[in-house]
Amino acid sequence: MSLPIVKISNLDKYFGRLHVLKNVSLEVPERQVVCLIGRSGSGKSTLLRCVNFLEDPSHGSIEVDGVHVPADAKGKERRQLIHDVRLKTGMVFQEFNLFPHMSVLENVIEGPVTVKGMDRSRAIELAEQSLESVGMLFKKNEYPMRLSGGQKQRIAIARALTMEPRVMLFDEPTSALDPELIGEVLNVMKKVASEGMTMIVVTHEMGFAREVADRVLVMSEGELIEDAAPQELFSQPKDPRTLALIDRYRTDENK
Repeated sequence: MSLPIVKISNLDKYFGRLHVLKNVSLEVPERQVVCLIGRSGSGKSTLLRCVNFLEDPSHGSIEVDGVHVPADAKGKERRQLIHDVRLKTGMVFQEFNLFPHMSVLENVIEGPVTVKGMDRSRAIELAEQSLESVGMLFKKNEYPMRLSGGQKQRIAIARALTMEPRVMLFDEPTSALDPELIGEVLNVMKKVASEGMTMIVVTHEMGFAREVADRVLVMSEGELIEDAAPQELFSQPKDPRTLALIDRYRTDENK
């Protein structure tokens, strides 16, 4: 197994007195696809958001592609480390967060130009490659209001890819979509995974987890309670909480 590109060590997160993440440790090797599942409120999204410091860990450390950030880092050094981590991580949210006053192409080049200081012509070249890879280059001059939810999310993925990240983080990227649009986004994510991108995906799409994930992790009440290959986890879960979760998903899928 290759060295971990993401290493989470003894991570705790409190919101006031609420202990949301409890001593979580996790390693993700390069090119691996990890899916995080669990009931609402189990800590999945908080864990993902700690990886790129959209949430500040209370204790422990995060390391991404050799950039190590302890929770107790302070001041200018901390800000620089977090900046370095964010340059290595692409994030796709539940909502698309596209700028409504910018065209698709302008949305996609904004990060590389303003955050990385990339030459605009190079950013456009990369953006067009990313838009082509998600099947959205033909919409490059459109504005977000004229796009479907699935199209917006595919553009959000292209925007993240244009930053040339080492790791892609997906926070329930299909949860805000109408059912008929979910497949087009999952297909793009499968393509990104097949091209060797390291991915951590918070999802309730069990079919995607079964088909694409190398590992499925289960969270419950802020703890990682199970970590296994999908075929093992879905056929022979070890923890009764995992079994209850899978049964619930099956019930929902059959409604």
